[in-house]
Amino acid sequence: MNTWKLLSAFFKVNVQMALAYRTDTIVNILLNVMWLGWELLSLGIIFSNTQTIAGWGFGELIALLGVFRLVNTLMIAVLSPNTEKFNQSIRDGSMDYTLLQPVNSMFLVTFSRITIWRIWDLILAIVLISVGVNMSGQTVNASQLLTFILLTISGAIIIYSLWIVLIALTFWFTKFDNNVTILQALLDSGRYPATVYPAWLRIIVTFIIPIAVATTVPLQGLRGDLTISRVAMFLAISVASFLIASQVWKRGLKQYSGASS
Repeated sequence: MNTWKLLSAFFKVNVQMALAYRTDTIVNILLNVMWLGWELLSLGIIFSNTQTIAGWGFGELIALLGVFRLVNTLMIAVLSPNTEKFNQSIRDGSMDYTLLQPVNSMFLVTFSRITIWRIWDLILAIVLISVGVNMSGQTVNASQLLTFILLTISGAIIIYSLWIVLIALTFWFTKFDNNVTILQALLDSGRYPATVYPAWLRIIVTFIIPIAVATTVPLQGLRGDLTISRVAMFLAISVASFLIASQVWKRGLKQYSGASS
């Protein structure tokens, strides 16, 4: 089946599910806006006592919050709802049905559930990035914008790859239900610039568990702080992350014994 047709089918099904609970959707959007207001208020309080944080101004932190929410939306809208379904399928053997489909199993596990109302988060994230960049007074040229887009995509790939590795561990450890909790905790470190952390922690969140590549680095590209070689390095990290995750997934599938075990 064509990948785009399958994505379209998943999208339509999830839209129908969202429309069945309209009130919940509206309440969730309102709560999301309230939470955003709290985050902005917190930043305002911090910057009422200082001009910069590790070289980042108020506008730049707002833009970083937008990048964080952009990547976090991938986590909450796509990865989180599919994690519970995947964990359950491993325990009850219904993963068999996924593996029997003539489509890549990793693709099916990723996109079968989508929290549609989280599209609102994408809009808010883009607005935050635009407002933050404008407040910082920075002029962005076409190459910086392209670098930002490429690095944001690569950051999303890294988060996705980490997720694949964590859920694949369920093939070995059936009761490993805290996989998304672990990833969410790691992702929260990307809420602030990597430069605010000590050198040892900065190395961890940039190269060992590259959360900063998904949040801080794209904005550094937008600011023009990165050389071409560093951009290429970060893009290579995302490709390597995906390849490693794919191999872990394939090895995990070999461990799956199915409903008949």
